[in-house]
Amino acid sequence: MNTALWIVTGLLAVVLLGSSAKMFVPKETMAGMLGDASKWVEDFSPGALRAIGALEFLGAVGLILPAVLDIAPVLVPLAATGAVLLFAGAAFTRLRRGERMTVVGDLLYLGLAAFVAWGRFGPESFTG
Repeated sequence: MNTALWIVTGLLAVVLLGSSAKMFVPKETMAGMLGDASKWVEDFSPGALRAIGALEFLGAVGLILPAVLDIAPVLVPLAATGAVLLFAGAAFTRLRRGERMTVVGDLLYLGLAAFVAWGRFGPESFTG
């Protein structure tokens, strides 16, 4: 189980780290990057996009570093819970915009983040 949690945690960290690029990429560039899948950025200001990107970066760091450094490992399930909230917000935004096909990825990542939060908060979470 621990191996599966580490694999999923690593995948989520990579996804969050990659998507945190919105801190540096201009809004207009992002809106055209992935076609219809990136049109959601039009609903947000550049400052809001930078804030979302910062939260994604902190989530990626919070999923990996506390466990690797063995400093406050309770931060890992908290970061996973934050990722659940981020992906829930992403799914809500896509549904509100009527982007039914692109919401599948957000729901998948939401499920993976929930799995990590459950696995790391669970009764055997810090036993190895």
